[in-house]
Amino acid sequence: MSHAPPLGALLRQYAAGSALTCDPVEQGLLNRGYRLRTTRGRYFLKHHFDPETADPAAIARQHRATQRLADLGVPVAPPLTGTDGRTVAVIGGHAYALHPWIDGRHRHGGQLTTRQCAQLGALLGVVHASLERVMPTQGRTPARPTDATGATEGSASAGAGGSAAAEGVDPARGADPADTFALIDRLLARVRRHRPHDAFDELARHRLLERRALLERHADRRPPQGGSVGWVHGDFHPFNLLYRDGEPAAIVDWDRLGVHPRAEEAVRAAVIFFVRPVGALDLAKVRAYARAYRRTAGAGPAELAAAVHRVWWERLNDFWMLRWHYERGDTRADPQFPAASALAVWWTREYDTVCEAFAG
Repeated sequence: MSHAPPLGALLRQYAAGSALTCDPVEQGLLNRGYRLRTTRGRYFLKHHFDPETADPAAIARQHRATQRLADLGVPVAPPLTGTDGRTVAVIGGHAYALHPWIDGRHRHGGQLTTRQCAQLGALLGVVHASLERVMPTQGRTPARPTDATGATEGSASAGAGGSAAAEGVDPARGADPADTFALIDRLLARVRRHRPHDAFDELARHRLLERRALLERHADRRPPQGGSVGWVHGDFHPFNLLYRDGEPAAIVDWDRLGVHPRAEEAVRAAVIFFVRPVGALDLAKVRAYARAYRRTAGAGPAELAAAVHRVWWERLNDFWMLRWHYERGDTRADPQFPAASALAVWWTREYDTVCEAFAG
C-alpha cells in the first residue's frame, strides 16, 4: 500500500483505543480496506480512495442509508460515529470510515445450495424494497452508466461488479454498436502491437473477432429505454456479501448506491454469482434466485425479461477487462476474462432459455 492510514488521529477521532495491528484487506479492486485491532476491539477501516466516490457528503449519505436499513433488519454494517458526531473522518485530504469488524466469508454461487440461492434473491429484493422506504423519492434521475468495476465509464479507477458497455453509452438505450465496433478495432490494434505476444493476447484476439461477428448479426436488437428505476446497492456481487454459518451476515461496500433500473441490478448480480468457469450460467440456481427476487421486490416477469435483454446487450458490448489490460496496463481482472468473455457467446446462443430462467 502506498498510503498508510493515520491511525493515531483516526482512532482519537473515534475514541477507539490504540492500534495493536493493522493489516490490509486484499480483496476488491477499488477502495482500500484494513483489518484493524485496537485496545477496544476489532474494526474494518475503510479508506475511500476512489475519486469517483470519495466525496464526504456522498459517503455520509451512504452511511445514513445503511443505518436506516439496519433499523429495518437488513444485514449491513453501519459505520461508527466519531466524537464529532460524524461518520466520515477527513484527515490530510483523505476520507475514512470505521466499521465494526464482521466475521464471515465470501461465497460464490457454486458454493450456495438452491435454498441459499433463493435466499440470496430474496435478500436483494428486500434491499430494493427497503431502499424505497428509506431513501428520498423526489427528483430521482438515473445515474450515469457504470462499468463492471462500478466506476463510471471513462473514469480513471474502478472496482468489481456489474458490467460495462462501450464508450458513448446512451442511458436510455444502452451501447451503440457503432461505438463498440470502433472500440473493437482499437483493442485489436493494441493486441497486435503487444510484445511479447502471449496466450492472453491470443484469447483476446479470438474473443474480439468473435464478438464483432455476433454484433454484426444482432445489431438490430439494441434495447429500448430501461425499466423502472429505484435506489440500488450498485455493486452487489460475492465480494460485497459476507456469510456466517451459511447465512448472510452483512452486505458491504455501498459506494455505488444510486438510482438505476432495479431489475437490471438483479440480473447483473445473478450473472456474477452464477457464472460457471466455462462461461455458462447455472440456470437452476438462477431460477430459484429470480423467483425469490421477484416475490420480495414486487417485480413482474416482464420487467425481469426486459432487464435480461438489456444486460445481455450490455455484456455483448462489454470490454472493460481488455481496456484495463491494454489501455491501463492493469492485469488484476485478467483471471475473470475467460469466463466473462465466453458468457456473452453462450448467452447469445441460449438467449430464450436464460430469459425463461429469470422470468418463468
